[in-house]
Amino acid sequence: MDTTRLNELVKISGKVRLGIIEATYQAGSGHPGGSLSCADVLTYLYFNEMNVRPDEPAYEERDRFVLSKGHAAPALYSVLAQKGFFPVEELKTLRKIDSRLQGHPDMHKTPGVDISTGSLGIGLSNACGMALAAKLQNKDYRVFAVTGDGEIQEGQIWEAAMFASHYKLDNLIVYVDANGLQIDGRTGDVMSVEPIDKRFEAFGWKVQRINGHDFEEIEKATENAKAVKGQPCAIICNTVKGKGVSFMEDKAGWHGVAPKKDEYEQAVKELTEAYGL
Repeated sequence: MDTTRLNELVKISGKVRLGIIEATYQAGSGHPGGSLSCADVLTYLYFNEMNVRPDEPAYEERDRFVLSKGHAAPALYSVLAQKGFFPVEELKTLRKIDSRLQGHPDMHKTPGVDISTGSLGIGLSNACGMALAAKLQNKDYRVFAVTGDGEIQEGQIWEAAMFASHYKLDNLIVYVDANGLQIDGRTGDVMSVEPIDKRFEAFGWKVQRINGHDFEEIEKATENAKAVKGQPCAIICNTVKGKGVSFMEDKAGWHGVAPKKDEYEQAVKELTEAYGL
């Protein structure tokens, strides 16, 4: 990745983070912590990898994306807005009555959302179905999914993992947002999911582990995954919950709490300065 492109992605990710803060502040609710931790992965996918058309969201040959950790909807909405699926100003309507941007992604309301998610553990099964459908129909599109490390405590994740391996879904790439925290505290204290890489390997997946905030590492891992044949791929992304906002970073308390006015202003100031926006 050349320096110019890297800098472009970094700046976009800063705008995405600002959108997350704006949306949750205006809503007075939502999930900023886990949205900020997966913002870089989503930015990379939508701005450097996926074949999508903002002016034709249902384009048949598009790549599919599944936000299995559906509570991180502010991150997805902010990326979709930056990509041009709907106006950035619409982020301020998050969770409002009649808004197209509800608390969890709704494929029937929001342009660019490929599947409704929210109940944790189910999204990966949806992604498997999409990937198998592509193979049965001889389609070339890929399916990308983001799960959380707290989410993979769900048993259905591992049923889906077994399914993906059995059907050799090499057109499926899953990014695990491993920020080490969930609503009740550290995943290692609530119910350890480590070693995540070895668990996916045991289910027949090709696995890599990276810094989920490093665009060059994300790119390299994604390119490696695309070259794999006969296996689904998991990319374990070591991330920081609340990444980019000092007082939110690595704090479980920011899992599902919106910033108040002074916190909002501080977050906007920090992000604007850090990303040169």
